[in-house]
Amino acid sequence: MTTGFFWDERCFWHGGGNYAGMLPVGGLVQPLDGGLPENPETKRRLKNLIEVTGLARALDMRGAEAATRDDLLRIHPASYLDEFKRLSDAGGGELGRRTPFGPGGYELAALSAGLTKAALAAVLQGNVHNAYSLSRPPGHHCLPDYPNGFCLLNNIGIAIEAARAAGLAQRFAVLDWDVHHGNGTEAVFYDRSDVLTISLHQDRNYPMDTGAFADRGVGDGTGFNLNIPLPPGTGHTGYLTAMERLALPAIRSFRPDVLIIACGFDAAANDPLGRMLATAETFGAMTRQVMDLAAEICDGKLLMVHEGGYSETYVPFCGHRVLEVMSGSAITAPDPFAEVFPLRQPDARFDAYLDGVIGDMVTAL
Repeated sequence: MTTGFFWDERCFWHGGGNYAGMLPVGGLVQPLDGGLPENPETKRRLKNLIEVTGLARALDMRGAEAATRDDLLRIHPASYLDEFKRLSDAGGGELGRRTPFGPGGYELAALSAGLTKAALAAVLQGNVHNAYSLSRPPGHHCLPDYPNGFCLLNNIGIAIEAARAAGLAQRFAVLDWDVHHGNGTEAVFYDRSDVLTISLHQDRNYPMDTGAFADRGVGDGTGFNLNIPLPPGTGHTGYLTAMERLALPAIRSFRPDVLIIACGFDAAANDPLGRMLATAETFGAMTRQVMDLAAEICDGKLLMVHEGGYSETYVPFCGHRVLEVMSGSAITAPDPFAEVFPLRQPDARFDAYLDGVIGDMVTAL
C-alpha cells in the first residue's frame, strides 16, 4: 500500500501577524509569542515526527505546484481573488473574520490548495493508494466570497472541481471531523447532489450560527448535506458511535468515486479551541473506519486533508497515528498522553445520554 504525503516547507511560512490567540494585539491585549492558534508548529512538528520515527520513509513524500487562477475561479469569484492578491502584494491584511495574512499570503494559499489538488489527482489516477495533504493555510471555513476561521481558499472545493474538470471523477464525499463546523465546504456544495458533505463537529463552537442538523441542503442538494453536531465532552466512544450510526451509512448509501476527509485534530483532548476529548487512538480508529468503507465502495480511494488542530504537543501524535493506519506501517509514535486522556473520558451515564442524542438524529433522517 502506497500512501502519498504532500507537503511544502513554504506553507509553514504563512503568518497572520500580531495576534494573541484570537485577538489582535493592542490596548490591554499583551503580545503572545505563539500569535494565532493557527501557527506553523502543529503541522511542522507532525512532519518532523514522521521523519524522526522513520515513518516518512514508508510514505511517498511529494510536493506540488500552486493551484492556478483558473483552478481558484471554479470556486471563488474574480472580485474576491483580485482583492486578496492586492492586499497580499501590499504586505498583507485581513479579508474576512479571523483570516489575517502577511506578504505573499495569496501565493501561499494557492500553494496549499495546490497540494490538495495534486493529492486528490494522485489518488484518482492510481499513482498512490491513498494520500495525506499537509495543507496550510486550511480551507474548510472559506466560503466562495468570504474567508473566515484562518481559511483563505477552499482547498477541498478547489481540488474537487479540478478533478471533475480533468475527468477524474464525478461523485465525491467529504467527511469533515474537524471540531468546528465545515461551513465553507458546506456552502460551496449546498445545492449540489454530486458532492455529499458531512460535518461531525462540536455543537455551536465555530461558527456559532451554522452546523445545525436540520440544514440538509437546498434544491438539487437537498439531502446531500449532513451535519452531526455533538455536545462538548463527546469523547472516544461517542465519536466512533456517531461515525458508525450516521456518517458511514450516509457515505455508503451515496457511493462516491472517492472519499475525502477534512482532517482536523482540534477535537483532541487538550486542544485549546475544542472540548471533545478525542485521543490519538480515536483518530486512528476513525481512519480505520473510513479506510474499510473506502475499500468497500470506491476501491480504497481516500484522501486526508489537514485542517485544524492547535495543540503543538499533541497534533503530531494524532497525525502520526492516522498515517500509521493509512500506510499499514508498523512504525509507531507512542501516545505520550495514553495514561492520562483515557481517565478523562465520559462515564457510562454520559455515553448513554449521547447514544440517545445520536439515536434521535438517526431516527430523524
